[in-house]
Formats: sequence, structure tokens, C-alpha cells
Amino acid sequence: MKKNFPPYFYNPTTLVGSFISALSLGLIIFLIILDLFSSGEKPYMGIIAFIILPTILIIGILISLFGIIRERKRTKTGILRERKFPVLDLNDANKRKVFVFFLTSILFFLILSAFGSYRAYEYTETDAFCGLVCHKVMEPEYVAYLDSPHSRVGCVQCHIGSGANWYVKSKLSGAYQVYSTIFNKYSKPIPTPVKELRPAEGTCEQCHYPSHFFSEKKVDYTYYLSDERNTKSKISMLIKIGGGSNIHGKGSGIHWHMNVKNKVYYLHTDERRLEIPWVKVIDENGKETIYKTKDFSLNENNFPKENFRLMDCIDCHNRPSHIFHQPDKMTNFFMANQKISENLPYIKSLIVEALEKNYSQKRIGLDSIRFIIDDFYKINYPEIYKSRKIDIENAILSAQQIYNRNYFTYMQANWKKFPDNIAHTYTPGCFRCHDGKHFSEDGKVISKDCNSCHLIISQELPDGKKLTSLDGLEFKHPVDFGANVNDQLCTDCHFKSE
Repeated sequence: MKKNFPPYFYNPTTLVGSFISALSLGLIIFLIILDLFSSGEKPYMGIIAFIILPTILIIGILISLFGIIRERKRTKTGILRERKFPVLDLNDANKRKVFVFFLTSILFFLILSAFGSYRAYEYTETDAFCGLVCHKVMEPEYVAYLDSPHSRVGCVQCHIGSGANWYVKSKLSGAYQVYSTIFNKYSKPIPTPVKELRPAEGTCEQCHYPSHFFSEKKVDYTYYLSDERNTKSKISMLIKIGGGSNIHGKGSGIHWHMNVKNKVYYLHTDERRLEIPWVKVIDENGKETIYKTKDFSLNENNFPKENFRLMDCIDCHNRPSHIFHQPDKMTNFFMANQKISENLPYIKSLIVEALEKNYSQKRIGLDSIRFIIDDFYKINYPEIYKSRKIDIENAILSAQQIYNRNYFTYMQANWKKFPDNIAHTYTPGCFRCHDGKHFSEDGKVISKDCNSCHLIISQELPDGKKLTSLDGLEFKHPVDFGANVNDQLCTDCHFKSE
């Protein structure tokens, strides 16, 4: 029989390595063809077809080379392998059956391998793969994601996006995550922000176009005080979401920052990017203005490169899909929507207090919330406890719902560990820069004027008085704390860092 390869090739080790290589090559070709005819970007397709399978292909080639080298050495030492192929006589019925069975098995295995590879690739594209494979670790993020405005946007579309470059970067950064999960080396909670996250222009801006952010958006808020009557107040405002471009509206507003006409760079001195003492603004004419806090006396050139950032979407929208809500805010929301009766005495402060206790386990937390609320009314308001059991039960279930959604004891994850920068009431957010304490050399200051980003058009005060003005109102705090509200930051009272 004519042999097309050198004699050293014909040994079991080399043949096994060749089979592995040929199978990997076939699957690579299969997935590439599949990708050509599939619609949309498939981030994990590139990882499997261009990273995983080629690695297996190379391993197969190395096994083959090892077999050839080993066989060559055996031959030099005089150890000869008898190379006789089995005689295949298809006229023999038994051998014919074995041959057909063997051939059918190989074909079935190849089809199964192709189908299995495709299903594996498909599964790695799913949100369940990201959120459930490492369930204990990713449970907080996955629960928050399912309840977020982006719950129909796949994890890989934000965390990887398109392009081979980010396939590799994300997998290299994920390699340590796999190791830390297997050997229980991961942080609790998972550190934020994600340093290896792709810039927003490659993800967020594929759907959200900064140049087309314009006009205002009206929003209404209802607040309740932590007193016996749960005193209610309301506020309506126009959020100035414009600023991307002045073609369709005013060239000022929240999205003035978004690198359309102006570029904003900043330096942060902490891991969570909450402390920003240095800001550089480059306007549309190329003029640079640097703002610093008065206590920033260090040389910015001595800071690590990763502490400098060009501001993008994620610097404000840092929790677009993994939001952990603040208990005060969520209790207000549930009360305003009649899920919690607003005339149960002290219900606002009671729920917030119950939610904020440090429980060792989620089950203990859920049970404790029930005991705290139930016992409070049983002891302090026995008549209400007897006559309004349904309202009390609804309040308990709502408080447990808030806790179940926003507190994860195993991973030590809650709103304090993951501050949301989109506002400034409960976390520093806007006030990281807009605090009136960042000055330029020529005396300019980054303003903390409320009207820079929103315009209050209506406010209903706790005493029932309603103020309205389309030209804008000066904010009146529902509680008189004996100081000028303009001299305070919301976070001076509402922010609790851990």
C-alpha cells in the first residue's frame, strides 16, 4: 500500500493527535461558516472559533509531533514497529457489519461534536451563563440585571461588544475570575467600578447617540418624612438631558459632558472614583481649563495612569444594569404607589430601619423584617394591629420584596457598596465635581447651581402649600434643619458609605 507520509507518522500517538487536529479544524470551519450566515454580532463565536478551538488544534499538532519524534528515536535504537493494517474484507458479512457500525459511529460523533460546539457557543451567549454558572458570586448582579431597564440587552453586548480585540481582553481578565471563583478567592462584594470595562463608545453608544440628546424631561417625585404621620411632600422638575449638540436644541444640559463638543478629563484618588480633586475641560475651540480643589496640592503627573480618565457614559451611569436601590427611595416609591399604606404610623421610618440592619443571612433578614414590623404595631398600636392586619401584612411583604431585591448578605452587596452616580441625593454622584469647591487658576468654579441640570417647576410642601413656576423655583427642604440649604450637599445627611 502506498504511503503518503514518512514512516515515522504511522504510530498511535501521532494518529490520535492528527485526529484531534482534524476534528478541531473541521469545527472551526463549521463555526466560521455558521457565523457568516448568522445575523448580528456574536461575541463568543469569535472566542470559540478563534481562541478555544485553535488552542485544541495546536495541542493536537503537538501530540502528533511528539509521536513522530518518539517514533524516530525508537527506530534509531532498533525498535521497529510492525506496521500492518488490518485486512478489511467487505465480502465477509461480519466484517462488513463492523465496518458499517464503525463508519456510522464516526459520522454520528462528528455531527454530535458540531452540534455540541454550536450549543456550547449558544449557551455562552446567554445571560443565564453569565448569571447562574457562578450563582453565589453573580447572584446580586444577575438579580439586579433582570430588574433593570437593560434586561433585554445581553450581558456580552455590554461587557464584550464586537471586535476580536475585546474578545481577547475580556477573556484574559475573566481568566482570573474563573480561578478566584473555583478557589474561593473572590472579593465580597465584587469590586466596582470594573476597570477592564470597554469604553462606552463601543457599547452604550451603539444604541444611545450622545449628539441627539436634547430638550427636557419632566419627572415627579413623592417623599415621606420619618415621623408618625409619614408627612408627604412632592416635587416636579424638568431634567435638562440635552447638551450633546445645539443643532436640535440647547447646547447645555447634563450631556454637555459627553465628548461631542467638549471633552472632560478627571483624576480620581480612590478606587471607586468618588473622590475627584482634579478636572480638565477642553472646549470646542481647544481651550483647556483645569479645576482643582483647594486641598489638592499634589502633582497630577505623579499619579498612576489608570487614575486619569476621559469622562464617558459609565462615569455617571455607572449602574445601568446592576442597580441596588436605596431603602428610603424604594419605601417612598412603594408608598406613593399604594403598595404600602401611607397612613400607618411610622411605617416609613420603621421599614427603612428594618432594611438597614446588618443580618447574617438573607433568610434571617426576611424573618426579622416581619418580626420588627409586626411587633412594633402589636406593642405600640394594638388597636391598629387588630383593625388593619391586611395593611400591616402588605407593608411587611413590600419591605421583604425591597430587601430580597437589593440586599445580598453572602456577597455583602447593597446600595452602600455600589453607589449610583446618576444623581446626588443618596450618593455623591454629580457632587463629586459640582460641589462648588473646584476652582481654576483664574477664579472660575464648577457650579453646584441646581438649575444647571434641572428646573423645579412645582413643589408641594409638608404643610400642604403648593408652589408653581415655569421659570423655576428655589428648592425648599421639607425639613427645616436650621441652615441654608444652598450651603449643604444632599450627601451630607443622606449618604452612608461603607
